[in-house]
Amino acid sequence: MSRLYLIVIFFLPFFVVSQKTRKLVQFADEQYQKGDYYYAIEYYKQALSKDSTNLEIRWKYAEALRAYKDYIEAEKQYSTVYSVEKANIYPSGILQIGLMQKNLGNYKKAIETFKVAQKIYENDKSNYLYKKAEREVQSTKWAITNQSDTIKPLNKLPLTVNSFDAEFGHLIYDNQLIFSSLRADSMDENEQQVYSRSYKTKLYKAELHNGDFLGNELINPLAFEKLNSGNGSFSLDGHFFYFSICEDKGFDYRCKIARAEYLGDGNWGKVDTLTSMLNAPGKNTTMPHIAKINDKEVLFFASDRQGSFGSLDIWYAFRNGNEFENPRNIKEINTMDGELTPWFDLKENKLYFSSSWHNGFGGTDIFYTTLETKNNELVFKSPVNLGLPINSSANDQYFFKHNDTAYISSNRVGSYFSKIPTCCSDIFVSYPKSITDTTTTGDKISKKLPVTLYFQNDEPDAKTTATSTKLNYLNSYSIYKSNFPNYKKEVSKGLTGAIAESRINELDDFFINYVDKGMRDLEELKALVLKELKLGQKITLRINGLASPLAKTEYNVNLTKRRIASLINYFKETDGGEFLPYINNLAKNGGKLSFINAPFGEFLANQKTSDNYYDQKNSVYSKAAAVERKIHIEEVIYDNADSEFPISAEESVYSVGLKKQGELITGAQKIKNNSSRKINFKINNPNNFLNIHANKPFLAPGEESTLTFELDSSLLNGFQCIEYSIVVEDFITELDLFLTVEIK
Repeated sequence: MSRLYLIVIFFLPFFVVSQKTRKLVQFADEQYQKGDYYYAIEYYKQALSKDSTNLEIRWKYAEALRAYKDYIEAEKQYSTVYSVEKANIYPSGILQIGLMQKNLGNYKKAIETFKVAQKIYENDKSNYLYKKAEREVQSTKWAITNQSDTIKPLNKLPLTVNSFDAEFGHLIYDNQLIFSSLRADSMDENEQQVYSRSYKTKLYKAELHNGDFLGNELINPLAFEKLNSGNGSFSLDGHFFYFSICEDKGFDYRCKIARAEYLGDGNWGKVDTLTSMLNAPGKNTTMPHIAKINDKEVLFFASDRQGSFGSLDIWYAFRNGNEFENPRNIKEINTMDGELTPWFDLKENKLYFSSSWHNGFGGTDIFYTTLETKNNELVFKSPVNLGLPINSSANDQYFFKHNDTAYISSNRVGSYFSKIPTCCSDIFVSYPKSITDTTTTGDKISKKLPVTLYFQNDEPDAKTTATSTKLNYLNSYSIYKSNFPNYKKEVSKGLTGAIAESRINELDDFFINYVDKGMRDLEELKALVLKELKLGQKITLRINGLASPLAKTEYNVNLTKRRIASLINYFKETDGGEFLPYINNLAKNGGKLSFINAPFGEFLANQKTSDNYYDQKNSVYSKAAAVERKIHIEEVIYDNADSEFPISAEESVYSVGLKKQGELITGAQKIKNNSSRKINFKINNPNNFLNIHANKPFLAPGEESTLTFELDSSLLNGFQCIEYSIVVEDFITELDLFLTVEIK
């Protein structure tokens, strides 16, 4: 046998693998260009399994992960590439690592990365990469200064509007929510994952009825087979609807603004595009919003037309007859990055928009600029970040208001998802805050809330499934504080230099500005509450309990019950038992102190926090884990005799535990009528995967009712906290109840 033949035989398998790898990469590239990032990721991953040292494939894999908003995995892949080529082949890689860290809320880590990037790019300070790195150092410092551990999360709209794909809200008109959605044409029944991404973004509507959004419906006349349609705003007279029609261009869309006649009652007429004055040829023109300024109709929109500073700028054009005048760039807010999703509030005289350049918490944050008119010219003030919880470390866009309720679209953790928690945007709402008391002391209490209290790992009463404890919170705090030196020792174990110092400094900051502050806040709140009780007020404290993800789910729920119990013990024992008559309803002046307990366990915790028992440096002793071990005094409710809410729940949070996806889950929660009269009630359930039944719609005085539920887990995945409420006739307030479940 010739040596040449042997050589051919020897190399043939490698040649076949190489051919297969090339085909996988070619197919992945095609999916990426089409915007089908999920399948691009799958094929890049297969190619890497055959050629794990190929930097080009790994870079493409990282880019696809970023496009799919899998920030955790994207950071890992960018870091692997950078560790080999040190920004010589892919100079933007180090910047992308920092941006992924910022998207994950790892702000201190992100600052360190941005500083490294800044140093790498400093030879050309006019370059975008340098300017972006420099900007992100300042922006992330701002995020650290303005972050908060006690912000109540926004509410997401139910699955009658949102889905496991992406939704973007635009406006409410004629009592209907108009929104766009990128939805699948077919799904895997077991995994809720898209088969084909050949579907388009389309416009939908959902009727708003008695505060609930009914099932959504596609707006067929505004849907096109080969084009995406989205955004939307009605003309001031309601005769026209302006919206975007777009071609797919991978990461980007190429859009024009179209105008449809609205005939009323859901009927539509002719659709056409606006003139080249607005839709500049070859440019991207999108996100129209109609407003009224100085008694004139004006169109705000986003575009990369000539004269723009970045990828998209916000422009405006006044309407003149049936056309629009020459557009003007809002130079005061536009930057080298993209500004998008404009929405104008006539009452506040503010233009809201999103940007990835100004100081912010995440990818894109929502800002506003106040409008003034000087010499008949529009003058926009410097942008102001809306802060938490409107913004997050993810992408927050499409801000608009209806009455006093604010709507945004966000891919933050908490969105519905099938694979990646941050893959897809949902529509979230921020309801106006209700004022429960107008006295001077009441105002002070409102400003003090929420009060957040922190615990050691697995305390109080470690390694038990008990739901109560004899320990009170002051004892728990004192023990935690005495163990602080050990926490600093453990968190820096095996580390040296600046890294060890950074970890210790983080814990110092945590104990001073979180743990100690929580105890001070509790003492101040206690004094204010006692003052009200002495005036004969009936007060209820709503307490939420959370845990880090280290232990099993059911264990963590019981642990948070013990933590809440320790706070109640504190009120029973503090100041020589001065609160006891009010807690036991024996106070002669009628004052009463009650508690509503909501033990959420790890269901509201940050699921990115380490839950590795063998990595206790991160899962126990780190600041990231420590901030999850807490309870909030979330609300102080004043119960006056003529308005005391009559129904209470035995437990406001029902923990289902760990279940398999697809399993039909059943259970029950009890409610009781505490009043002296018959109460009519109904269940407000916005979840289409949850059925709840009461045996009758009323309760006699002192009567209990068992609410039975069936939960369809086929539409759920991961940690879920599901909310419904009890509505009582003649009462504005409601009783909020929760189901928590982990679906695997």
